[in-house]
Amino acid sequence: MPVVSHPQASILAPAPPHGRFLVFGLRPGADPANALERVRTSPLDDRSVVGLGLSIVPAGGRGVPGLRAFPGLAGAGCAFASTQGAVFAFFGGSDPGDVLKRASAFVEHLGGGFCVQEDVQSFVYAGGRDLSDYEDGTENPKGDAAVEAAIVKGAGEGLDGGSFVATQRWIHDLRHLAGMKAIDRDALVGRSRETNEELPDAPRSAHVKRAAQESFEPAAFMVRRSMPYGSVDESGLFFVAYGATLDAFERVLRRMAGLEDGVTDGLLSFTRAVSGGYYFCPPVREGRLDLRGLR
Repeated sequence: MPVVSHPQASILAPAPPHGRFLVFGLRPGADPANALERVRTSPLDDRSVVGLGLSIVPAGGRGVPGLRAFPGLAGAGCAFASTQGAVFAFFGGSDPGDVLKRASAFVEHLGGGFCVQEDVQSFVYAGGRDLSDYEDGTENPKGDAAVEAAIVKGAGEGLDGGSFVATQRWIHDLRHLAGMKAIDRDALVGRSRETNEELPDAPRSAHVKRAAQESFEPAAFMVRRSMPYGSVDESGLFFVAYGATLDAFERVLRRMAGLEDGVTDGLLSFTRAVSGGYYFCPPVREGRLDLRGLR
């Protein structure tokens, strides 16, 4: 019987207690075809995700329809950085030491053709809250709806079962947030920090109104697997959103920047995005990436 490929399992799984996000660039002079083969031959387990960026995908012989570079966007008083990498990887687990060892083994397997652009150690906080203490991913689709939102279908062998992913690293100003009155702080998000209930009188700039997935036409549903990260010097959120296309995320991003109606997202008063990348996460076949869709 033919071996069937399937989605990378961690895409649809809940966020693990600990994680590590890695973004790689190609070193100058590196052979993209050899680099792609290094990624293809790396063993993958069910607690990991690997995505391919626009600079490495064409080395397979053809592109992935819908894959593009992350757009650098700017609105009134805000900007979203594009730091597009060649490869995105996530490693999750219950033991941060094990996560590190698996991530290090992946880096070793990739060899000298890559350089690490980002290496972010992440964790689950307070049962799924951001370090701002607001619940994260409240409106994530679940079950069949999550599969519909995140997984490619009807695109052909080696593409079906894949997923596009948008990534951003956000740095929070938690001291500024802590100095705000509770009513003003809740207005930025559009939810009560204590109850997570949506505010009936939330302003137009509230994040829940800027990013309400059902308010777009067509609806902008995606599966978010973001995780907090931090040290005593810097903390924030590594944002991750999986989708059957990149279009849903990009429509939300443009509205957050105020490019749709001139109203910027309230979150931007205490946090800023310092990285951004788009990747295609191929399906898995016999424990490795199925790159038939690229050839």
